[in-house]
Amino acid sequence: MTDYDKYYTTEDLFGEPYSVLIDFFKQYEPKGKLIDLGCGQGRNSIPLSRLGYKVAGLDNSKIGVNQMIEKSNIENLKITGFVGDIYGFDTFQDFDIVLLDSMFHFEKRDMQKETGLIKKIAKRIKTSGLICICIQDTGAKVRILKDTIKKTKLDFDILNDSSLIYNYEDIASGHKSKTKYCMFIVKKK
Repeated sequence: MTDYDKYYTTEDLFGEPYSVLIDFFKQYEPKGKLIDLGCGQGRNSIPLSRLGYKVAGLDNSKIGVNQMIEKSNIENLKITGFVGDIYGFDTFQDFDIVLLDSMFHFEKRDMQKETGLIKKIAKRIKTSGLICICIQDTGAKVRILKDTIKKTKLDFDILNDSSLIYNYEDIASGHKSKTKYCMFIVKKK
């Protein structure tokens, strides 16, 4: 059992998706194949599927993936869910969009693994493919993310580089927080 298996006993643990993320993908064409790495309970996968994207979600929490699939089945959405480690996934060329929401923290112990995944995605995603990363805008995280993309020496157009505020509320404990995030979306040339 993963830590998130325990957390996901709370339905919709992380709340609603970021409105700016959904607004961006409402407008984006063409609606293609999207993989949501670290999909959890489907906070992003479900609304993106409603918009017409063909969504696959990958997470190491079986409980989270099962909750996402159950919700998508109720709405008759076409979401495929996989239980596994995002760092072991490598068929990014099969997708038009790779989404990572709150997956990177760039702590010293994880830096090489996390930047390595970004580089792997950048190299393998097809031409015109999008990489969408939502990351806390604290410390040097955003700078590390952008530097990692630059260091791939691949050509990308920046489609979005915006700030947002994530409001979190744990109803069970009464804990509330506001965190500044960056939504960074690039398109491979």
